[in-house]
Amino acid sequence: MAVMVTFLNLIIIFSVVSTGKSLSLNYYDKSCHDLEYIILKTVKDATARDKTVPAALLRMHFHDCFVRGCDASVLLNSKGKNKAEKDGPPNISLHAFYVIDEAKKALEAKCPGVVSCADILALAARDAVYLSGGPKWNVPKGRKDGRTSKASETRQLPAPTFNISQLQQSFSQRALSVEDLVALSGGHTLGFSHCSSFQNRIQNFNATHDVDPSLHQSFAAKLKSICLLKNKAKNAGTTMDPSATNFDNTYYKLILQQKGLFSSDQALLDSPKTKQLVSKFAASQKAFFDAFAKSMIKMSSINGGQEVRKDCRKIN
Repeated sequence: MAVMVTFLNLIIIFSVVSTGKSLSLNYYDKSCHDLEYIILKTVKDATARDKTVPAALLRMHFHDCFVRGCDASVLLNSKGKNKAEKDGPPNISLHAFYVIDEAKKALEAKCPGVVSCADILALAARDAVYLSGGPKWNVPKGRKDGRTSKASETRQLPAPTFNISQLQQSFSQRALSVEDLVALSGGHTLGFSHCSSFQNRIQNFNATHDVDPSLHQSFAAKLKSICLLKNKAKNAGTTMDPSATNFDNTYYKLILQQKGLFSSDQALLDSPKTKQLVSKFAASQKAFFDAFAKSMIKMSSINGGQEVRKDCRKIN
């Protein structure tokens, strides 16, 4: 265990230096030393009431970091003529914003005006993974909150229909490597997806195939029974994998069985490097956990905010 902690701390040092941001592990030691306990308790209490909270918080953090960096812009409400990120098409199914609100309220009572919403979200996502049975890592802190949030910019998010080239381009634009791509995709082990995110694979796939030929036949049949062509059930969909509330490496095992839910999941087998990593993480949960922690630290260190919001839903 001591070796593991040292390894992750080295990753943290490299990650923060490489992004050029002044993040540090002890950023709040003097100004709000209880913040990690307060955030963990908030996430734990919310998860006890609603098992979907961890997946929601992890996805929220991803979607925040991939637009303008990890600046909590995804938390801002639409105002006037400006439609905010949370109301953009890829984000309308995001939920559990109230968990961040509850953590912020508790922190404002303890140390007003000190802890950014972006740091709260980064820590809440880490705790969400940990409480679901996944790895725990030290989160560098000191992010600032952004003042701009535009629904139109959610087009920058990697789509579930992306092929391997599109995925690699999306991640490389954020200085994230192929290993980061495969490791962070493992976050899909948590949560639920609506039919709209994978309907393209099970009906009218292309001119010669009704169903995506890379999809296992029995799995495709199951998905077709859930997502009817003229589906009227608003919340129709399926869990990302059978252990959707447990953070584990099942996701990679399913991809190797041609049971990845999204086109972007199955696409990880379409290049030698990504296929090798899928096989590695399917064979070793420890290897996946180590890589996921490393990549989360790297991704969450991208920041471009300007202030510490008093209310996570609106600028100061």
